[in-house]
Amino acid sequence: MDDMNALIFAVGVLWVIVLALIVIIFALARQIGVLFERVSPMGALVNDSGPKIGDTTPVYTLPNLNGGAVTIGPKPNRSTLVFFVSPTCPVCKKLLPILRSVKSDEGKWLDVVLASDGEIDKHKRFIDTAKLGDFPYVVSTELGLAYRVSRLPFAVLFDEHGTIRAKGLINNREQLESLFNASEMGVGSIQNYLDAPIVATN
Repeated sequence: MDDMNALIFAVGVLWVIVLALIVIIFALARQIGVLFERVSPMGALVNDSGPKIGDTTPVYTLPNLNGGAVTIGPKPNRSTLVFFVSPTCPVCKKLLPILRSVKSDEGKWLDVVLASDGEIDKHKRFIDTAKLGDFPYVVSTELGLAYRVSRLPFAVLFDEHGTIRAKGLINNREQLESLFNASEMGVGSIQNYLDAPIVATN
């Protein structure tokens, strides 16, 4: 009898522990949800200088270090991502595999153009060492000034009409993808969308 009572008591204690753990897990899950709402995923960091979202990009025809010329501007049925890089920018180098993936996955509708300024020879060495021969690569101080690029890596996305759809400082894959998301949603940036006041509807 004493053994049976001890067994019943032990089972009862285990059930209490299990129920307590369920309550704790539920509370933690709720707190994680609250934290996620407070710390929303950040998109590309947009600056207010240079052409604004909705403006038409300046049109340039520039020498391509990989041969031929590159036209930056409206293209029939083609959007363009101009991605500003530097041979001395470690974040730029980290993002190169992501840019290759974007170029491959989105190639049916998107052209990816790498852009920078500085000494041509350094950029040619960068192209060789980083194996960037399959990207259009332009070197133009004027282009960087037109978009008011002050920090790298920086990207500008415009559509087939040359209308700027999104832009910003890019540090990771999520920020790069946020440019495409912002363009699809018709907003200037993910931050603008997240910060916009909620309009009540009847």
